[in-house]
Amino acid sequence: MAKEEAALHRLDGALAWEGFKELLPISLFVIVFGAAFGLAATQAGLNEASIIAMSALVFAGASQFAALELWGPQVPFFTLMATVFAINARHLLMGATLYPWLSHHSPAKRYGVMFVASDANWAMAMQAFGRGRPGLGLVLGGGIALWSFWVLGTWLGLHFGNAVQDPASLGLDMVMGCFLLAMVVGGEKNLRMLLIWTMAAGASLLAWRYLPENSHVVVGALAGGLAGLAWGRRSHEH
Repeated sequence: MAKEEAALHRLDGALAWEGFKELLPISLFVIVFGAAFGLAATQAGLNEASIIAMSALVFAGASQFAALELWGPQVPFFTLMATVFAINARHLLMGATLYPWLSHHSPAKRYGVMFVASDANWAMAMQAFGRGRPGLGLVLGGGIALWSFWVLGTWLGLHFGNAVQDPASLGLDMVMGCFLLAMVVGGEKNLRMLLIWTMAAGASLLAWRYLPENSHVVVGALAGGLAGLAWGRRSHEH
């Protein structure tokens, strides 16, 4: 049993390369959205260096588009921070669900993996763990694939963005949603995951009903993240 658990925590170059190849097909669609962002950022008045730096360092499409909506001569800094945090709060839940395996690695490796974590590679990793396979290579290698094509798409959008101004009109906005739905249906099913998602969903619904608009994203992610962290620590203590 100990050997099986150790195998699930594995993270090496071979696993990262396999993860890169597995996420390569879905990464090709990311180019289109990266191009749309590059074009939108140019129209918002950002220079090329700032646009590429944003995609390389932030690596979060939805929050990057939201940031453009707030961009102007005077950027509302705290509003911008709150907006980006709210949109990306789901990463707290991702980190919590990956904690049992990431906790066996150094902080540098943990945060290196989480830097490139996104919906697609996280979902595939959780599905791999549910099948008894190591999944951190999917997060890291797959994340590098997604990140690379996002940055490449952003660069293409700066120079050829007029060719794809509205990805949704081509139906491409449904690709990632369908992909994630397929991952969730075939993903890990156990008491820990049930607790995390129940806590996240319950807290999110209560926040949607009683708290300010859009706060349910943050509240749900925090509740699920804390539940996953508490469960992970308790499991390691026993």
